[in-house]
Amino acid sequence: MNVKHDISSLSDIKLLVDTFYTKVADDILLSPVFHERLGDNWLPHLDKMYTFWQTVLLQQYTYNGAPFPPHARLPIDEKHFNSWLALFGQTVDDLFIGEKADEAKWRAGKMAEMFQYKIAYFKNNPLNIL
Repeated sequence: MNVKHDISSLSDIKLLVDTFYTKVADDILLSPVFHERLGDNWLPHLDKMYTFWQTVLLQQYTYNGAPFPPHARLPIDEKHFNSWLALFGQTVDDLFIGEKADEAKWRAGKMAEMFQYKIAYFKNNPLNIL
């Protein structure tokens, strides 16, 4: 049996991201959105997610970019975010325990909330372009 520990290294981030996106790829609601955008080439996205979470959780500043623009025009709504958050939370809980694990779930929730508001804004204001 694997003893859970907190998220503390890049290898932990990679385990979280890889496990999570394996679940996303199998999810009936989420997988079509990701497959439409990424096809069979998920590696660049996974690499971005490693650096994003490494920066956010470990304060190792390897990510540069703006997370929202690639999501602005996706055909997603509240049910997609709810499913994404449920899978993410389940993955964190399955693999880790501790302050950083809790922070990862909290930050994912805040990101989902912000993205939902921004996506709704762009849907309601189609002339505004990022």
